[in-house]
Amino acid sequence: MQAKEIKPGAVVNLEGAPVLVQNVSVQTPSARGAATLYKFRGRNLVSKQKTDFTLKGGESLDEADFERRSVNLMYSDATHVHLLDQSDFEQYSLTLDEVKEELRFITEKLEGILALIYNGQCVGIQLPTSVELTVTQCDPGVKGDSATSRSKPATLETGLVVQVPEYLAQGERVKVDTRTGQYLSRA
Repeated sequence: MQAKEIKPGAVVNLEGAPVLVQNVSVQTPSARGAATLYKFRGRNLVSKQKTDFTLKGGESLDEADFERRSVNLMYSDATHVHLLDQSDFEQYSLTLDEVKEELRFITEKLEGILALIYNGQCVGIQLPTSVELTVTQCDPGVKGDSATSRSKPATLETGLVVQVPEYLAQGERVKVDTRTGQYLSRA
């Protein structure tokens, strides 16, 4: 897979370990003949370490040999999150530290969670790009003639705090981007 084809969410083989690409930035050259640089930020799925790497436009990496399986959240306890495979009903457990970032968006009814299976072991999860969550607490909107759009903090059902438009009220459902953690729209 060439550098220009690698997108966020792809899993590539870097130095013998699978790396989930989370962020891509492109640096275009200012001089003639210079190569375009692709800077990647990802997470090693085995060691759980964040890693940064840079490739030139013509360089490539192999896609990691792993599979994605559809799972649902069964329950979480003090140390682990337990997931259930939807096809063969196998159970996977991940520590809370491994899925700390993803837990901000997961509810029991969330569909579209994918378990990343490497060598028969669950090494992480991948969420859909957006999720719907309910606003559990926010300040009431103030009516007034404002020429600019204002926002306010709102606490969602998972404990995540996002900036939402001032007109939203408690109990409404909103869409949130799981990659950036930002409000997208009403659900």
